[in-house]
Amino acid sequence: MPYEVVLLEPARVFLRELGEKLQAKAYRAIDLLVYFGPQLRMPHSRKLGTFDMWELRVQQGGMICRLFYFHDRETVYVVTSGYVKKTEKTSPEQIQRALGLKAEYLRGGA
Repeated sequence: MPYEVVLLEPARVFLRELGEKLQAKAYRAIDLLVYFGPQLRMPHSRKLGTFDMWELRVQQGGMICRLFYFHDRETVYVVTSGYVKKTEKTSPEQIQRALGLKAEYLRGGA
């Protein structure tokens, strides 16, 4: 069953700014989410702690990026934002940003 993936504007901007190879890998990860939906797991996807938020995990060479997403309706996933990862731990600031974008989207603002 194919799933729908909605990219919020911050996610679109982030993807446009990536280098060509990392961007291609990021879009491939999104395609995997379209195809597998909730069955997509490590190493491609991981739940973020107790938050109702997931991350798509993308790596190209030494570059690592994360795209944050959540499940909206039965077959819809919403990608809120992304960032290039520079440390071992996922950035708490970026998680909070993604959660804020999610809240705005659910209020009908995005």
